[in-house]
Amino acid sequence: MAKASDIKNGNILRFNGELIQVEEFIHRTPGNLRAFYQARMRNVKTGKLVEYRFRTDEEVEIARVETTDYQYLYEDGNDLVVMDNATFEQFNIPKFLFGPAVKFLKEGANVIVAFESDEPIMAKAPASAELEITYTEPAVKGDTSTGALKNATVETGAEIKVPLFINLGDKVKVDTATGSYVERVK
Repeated sequence: MAKASDIKNGNILRFNGELIQVEEFIHRTPGNLRAFYQARMRNVKTGKLVEYRFRTDEEVEIARVETTDYQYLYEDGNDLVVMDNATFEQFNIPKFLFGPAVKFLKEGANVIVAFESDEPIMAKAPASAELEITYTEPAVKGDTSTGALKNATVETGAEIKVPLFINLGDKVKVDTATGSYVERVK
């Protein structure tokens, strides 16, 4: 057990039986009251925001989290199978841990997964992905208003909006967090 004064931003705590990540941790000393720590924390599994005041001598449990790079191999039902690049050991990671970025993951992509006592608790896809356009409508000549977009399907099956000049077979860079087009890749 650690004291509240040992907590840092980014730490993962076991708090009320749940795993939470500390987003903001501030020491406060109001006028004639005792000092305390004001913490804003997010539940790792549900994403729910929690605010709490810790006494300076309050005991907390800082979770031991190991974060490692893995290579995404293939999809297996509601899980993604990833491989440790060093030991070649394979793990099944639930898709929901990746959030909306899961639909832009291509086989062979490097991902980051955090484990707490052999249980995957967080997963992060790359910030962007280079994907090939597998379907899009052809652009119509004269249909070029500023910033016009059209629908396109990428090789992972996800649909995105792209500018009119993008054609079938082009490679594009996609922001995996928002699912938006970034640029055409040459």
